[in-house]
Amino acid sequence: MTRREVLSLAGAAPALFASVSDAAPTPENSLPMGGAPTAFWQRIEAGRASGQPFDIIEHCHKLGLMEVQTNPPSTDPDAIKLFRARIERYQMHLICDPELPHQKSEVDAFEAQVKAYKEAGAVAFHAALTERRYEDFDSFEAWKAMFEAVQASVELAEPVLHKHRVRLGIENHKGYRAAEQAAWLKRLGSEYVGVCFDFGNNLSLCELPTETLRTLLPYVFFTHFKDMAVEDYDDGFLLSEVPLGRGILDLKEMVRLLRQRDPNMIFELEMITRDPLKIPVFTPKYWATFDDSYSPLPGRDLAKTLALVRKNRPKAPLPRVAGLNSQARIRQEDANNLQCIDWVRRNLTF
Repeated sequence: MTRREVLSLAGAAPALFASVSDAAPTPENSLPMGGAPTAFWQRIEAGRASGQPFDIIEHCHKLGLMEVQTNPPSTDPDAIKLFRARIERYQMHLICDPELPHQKSEVDAFEAQVKAYKEAGAVAFHAALTERRYEDFDSFEAWKAMFEAVQASVELAEPVLHKHRVRLGIENHKGYRAAEQAAWLKRLGSEYVGVCFDFGNNLSLCELPTETLRTLLPYVFFTHFKDMAVEDYDDGFLLSEVPLGRGILDLKEMVRLLRQRDPNMIFELEMITRDPLKIPVFTPKYWATFDDSYSPLPGRDLAKTLALVRKNRPKAPLPRVAGLNSQARIRQEDANNLQCIDWVRRNLTF
């Protein structure tokens, strides 16, 4: 599934499975933190299979989360009013994923969506825009064409975002390294286009997470909050989301830097429950999209990343869902998310 499909399925219909808690949170025990759709991937997949969409808003509310990333079920004005009333009743912040224009003829449709989503209560927009660079492209030329198309799309969207005064956070989604993304955003020079900072994604591109953050920090609007674990395998290393506090990231320092930039920084939990990702740094295909002059990946960065992997071998097996049925996957996902929320309550002063 694409992220767009995930968002469309994380709608406002009744939840397929019982929520992890039946007790509605009070303002005193709610967290000013949100939930990204991929944190509930297993529930969304189960809802898709059954034809009963998962209700991400209700689920986040019952977890005590005060922010949510999802789209309204439609842009019909009456539907938007009902959707906004629900968001306001739960006192939630909303982040939406509009469809960015790819050509001038699509700008009007994009603006209509921006207006509808803002009316629904969206405080910001999110966009991923790329898949995994080292999996989707076999040559530097193909990757460069994709990157240029992404930049052109955002340039079409920017005047609309500026007009309606709503910010778009572009996720560092394994498509470009932090320096490439920061240089692009500097060239664009828009106060309405910045970064949705993912805490762990750029490990897949041989960047240490704190270095990624320092490069992108001037542009960060909000975050996808997670911890990561790593492990050697024959072609490179495995990369896996794990419950907060159980991985290798310096979460407290990263949160400190982000809150120093913006005391009201939005943190969206993205504890993805899945099999580890393979990062095949010892294969020719991994290196096919890098060019020494335009898009380098220095050997020193590979060396630092491999040293990090080898110094942080996991004490327990990385999480896996292969072979589990739907209900078992959901139980694992719920347990992971609850552990993350508990860690935040014990370790951070949001």
